[in-house]
Amino acid sequence: MRRIITVVLAVMLVAAVSAQASLFKSIWKSPDAGPMNYFGKKIAAVVITDDQGLQMSAEEALARELTSRGVQGVAAYRMIPREEMKDAEKAKGWFERSKVEGAVVMRVVSMERDVTYRPGMWSNVYYQSLWGFYNYGYAAVYVPGGRSEQSSVTIETLIFDVPTAKLLWAGVS
Repeated sequence: MRRIITVVLAVMLVAAVSAQASLFKSIWKSPDAGPMNYFGKKIAAVVITDDQGLQMSAEEALARELTSRGVQGVAAYRMIPREEMKDAEKAKGWFERSKVEGAVVMRVVSMERDVTYRPGMWSNVYYQSLWGFYNYGYAAVYVPGGRSEQSSVTIETLIFDVPTAKLLWAGVS
């Protein structure tokens, strides 16, 4: 499941950075945000999760995507010690000392898994008499059952201007 979440986060971060609204259930842009131009500036990639492996891999993927789009993407775990990440005041100090101009913050809001089972079944020929069945009985076919799984992950993506601490853009996908 962790791999699925990592892949989904990577797709969503590409969409968030690219502003591909079709991948989002809802989006919001601050009316007083104006045009966003962070070209060449340091942008923190923050993934909020208790799973350290997921956080590191998703933040690295997000930082790479940000960097490929002309900003200096930096994974937050590289700047902020893990024990200080959950404390806003301590994290704020690390952002300021690192001269971060913006932050793209992502977190998993919900995960749902739907499992569907299909029963196995026998398909056979005529059963009315022993002799009508006998020669064909060996042609009986068993169709094994199966199981399919559908996972749904809802992700919140937020873009902040760090110096002003203002929310510029938000999306749910």
